[in-house]
Amino acid sequence: MRARDLLTDLPVIDLDSPVLDAAKLLIEQDLPGLIVVDDGSLFTILPETEVARLVIPGYCQDDPVLARVVDEAHADGFLHQLGGRTLRACLPAQPRDLPISAPDATVLQVAVLMMRTRSPLVAVVDGDRLLGALTLKTLLERVLAA
Repeated sequence: MRARDLLTDLPVIDLDSPVLDAAKLLIEQDLPGLIVVDDGSLFTILPETEVARLVIPGYCQDDPVLARVVDEAHADGFLHQLGGRTLRACLPAQPRDLPISAPDATVLQVAVLMMRTRSPLVAVVDGDRLLGALTLKTLLERVLAA
């Protein structure tokens, strides 16, 4: 079985989209992560934990003790403090090592890539063209069924 045999159509989100829209897309479609494009080209892949990192206030990430002093009313509304901030404004200009696979990669190669990059989502790319994605769930389902 090859990566091309396990492709899943996942929505992509533009780098200039609001972070709040990214979080909503993740939740509404129960996605393991997001594929972010810039002018139609793959920019980065954000596992759901990275999307959470974008929406959780930085001061709480830097010092988790501060999360305890925020009252419940403010804690429940932290997502709305993002305003219209975009992914571009929140992400580093240079994306991290991306989990990208060739279409002919084996299931084992893709699984190793997922573990190495700590991503439950791999983009399958042929040249510069995004063919689709492969999720850890799909990979495990197909391998266990074989």
